[in-house]
Amino acid sequence: MKKLWTEFKQRPWWRKTIDILMVLFALAGAAIIGAWGLYQLGATNNRGAVDKNYRYLMSVSEIEQIKDLSPEELDELWASQLDRLAVLAHRYPVNTRLILQAAAVSDDPMLIDRMVAALSVYTDTSLQTPNSELRTQNAIPWMATPEWEALKEAITRDSALIREAGRLTGVEPRLIVGCLIGEQIRLFNSKREMYKKYLGPVKVLSVQSQFSYGVNGIKDFTAEAVEEHLKDPSSEYYMGPAYEHLLDYPEGANIVEERYRRLVDYGSHLYSYIYTGCILHQTMLQWRRAGYDISDRPDLLFTLFNLGFSQSVPKPDPMPGGSHITVGDREYTFGAIGFDFYYSGELATVFPFRHNHFTTSDDIADIGAIQASMTNCNRPERGLEYRQDSSRNTQNPSFEEEEPDPFGVDHSKVRPVEHTAQ
Repeated sequence: MKKLWTEFKQRPWWRKTIDILMVLFALAGAAIIGAWGLYQLGATNNRGAVDKNYRYLMSVSEIEQIKDLSPEELDELWASQLDRLAVLAHRYPVNTRLILQAAAVSDDPMLIDRMVAALSVYTDTSLQTPNSELRTQNAIPWMATPEWEALKEAITRDSALIREAGRLTGVEPRLIVGCLIGEQIRLFNSKREMYKKYLGPVKVLSVQSQFSYGVNGIKDFTAEAVEEHLKDPSSEYYMGPAYEHLLDYPEGANIVEERYRRLVDYGSHLYSYIYTGCILHQTMLQWRRAGYDISDRPDLLFTLFNLGFSQSVPKPDPMPGGSHITVGDREYTFGAIGFDFYYSGELATVFPFRHNHFTTSDDIADIGAIQASMTNCNRPERGLEYRQDSSRNTQNPSFEEEEPDPFGVDHSKVRPVEHTAQ
């Protein structure tokens, strides 16, 4: 070492500069290769933790759902539930309105029991202390933020694509939205300056493009696993013959490049939602085949989506949680964020509750229509897709004029609409 140092000091200044630059480049290359290796090995996965309110989250799924009732019994049940909501409305009118609206859209008075129980995570400890602010805002703290208000509008813009992904994958669209919200709330709060400058004013979803891709933060090896599970009848994740060709690639396509383009597509997020629906459906089937039905456990489904296939191990006593997300001065888990949304009543007219959270279709998906939804997603100038005064379309910044949606949806006109229970 001493000899090397002596030789280095004797070299001319220009040679020393080159040597230093070469060492720096070598260190940078080693760091990049090391990071890539850790990523491929799954070392960058956030193993998360059990949510501190896991008992509340688990108990909600144990509340009885609607059963066959006579018209008279149903009227009596509605009357008793409305009396119950009247008490809640005195302190939490915003949440009461959302709960009532969601129950009415789904025509399910029993849903009120679950939604009130889910809300009790935030109301039990504060009922004794008057707080006038809670009369004008959501009692769930992270839903009383400007980030959430902007995110709601962005999600509504994609509502047609989310519902289509739910139909194609046999998954309740509200479950897909729960995964989306967990990922987007994390991004909104980890990149607050970007939110204030770009996302907030235009109210669009943030697209990731590093180790996790697209609006739902799906890793490339997770997407590849989803595709393999669709094709393998012997897999514990196999969704059935109707879904085998759901994610087929065009003949001769560069699969690695095409997979990346599917997930990181500024013009259409349909593929992100399809992969999300498949992950939820495949995980549910894995647990069901192991003897544990978690189809009615949104808290667990969101948690397992966050943790990934490698940590989805069926067992009799699973606990919700996942990676930590800080919003304001409060810490949540990914599973809790999704659970809060699912039972909040927010966006219930756009994504109503369904009694059957998963369905199996005998129809073969129209692969051609799905593949046609791909847009030219070449990366635009940084921030251009979010710029409010940009002359380009904010939903598809790569084109002056956006190509028509393959499902006939005009995204600029998508607004919340009333839906009957499905």
